[in-house]
Amino acid sequence: MKGGWVFVCGASGAGKDSVMSWAESHLSGQKEIVFSRRWVTRPSTVGSDHDEISVDQFNKLAKSGGLAWQWRAHGFDYGIDLHYACLVAAGQVVVVNGSREHAQTLELHERIRVVQIEVSPKELEARLINRGRETSEKIVQRMARNQLFPELKVHHRVVNDGELAASGKAFADYLTLCSFKPSSKSE
Repeated sequence: MKGGWVFVCGASGAGKDSVMSWAESHLSGQKEIVFSRRWVTRPSTVGSDHDEISVDQFNKLAKSGGLAWQWRAHGFDYGIDLHYACLVAAGQVVVVNGSREHAQTLELHERIRVVQIEVSPKELEARLINRGRETSEKIVQRMARNQLFPELKVHHRVVNDGELAASGKAFADYLTLCSFKPSSKSE
């Protein structure tokens, strides 16, 4: 396996973080697969997969060339530290927790793969209601936002409607089997 980037995206509530966490734990002995942390201009909480950074610090890091990737989503800036690009150059696969909006802008490239974590609309709505973080109006907005990404070009899809272990294993299997050869089609 040669080095490359795997950008993971999915709707809020699809279970992207859970699937990625399961796969990361399952693949902990595989040193050629690295799960990146993100710089984000929003507060982090216990268990967050990102490191908090101020807007000023983020802008300085971006201007100095310290970010391999950067994007903006939901009113916050996201960035992947430049040291992860060095790992890709050394032959490792770096997994990035990304956004669908950012994934839409990525050009197909032999060193980039996009994976979407998906869930049925009915299950997604139930999860958003059960987690209790959004008002019913916000849930309607989140569900409507999914219509903005009907033709998202991805290399692989993981359906997360059932048991987390099944979805996590499907993603982990993809990571161990994916090849970074030129490709322009979904697998």
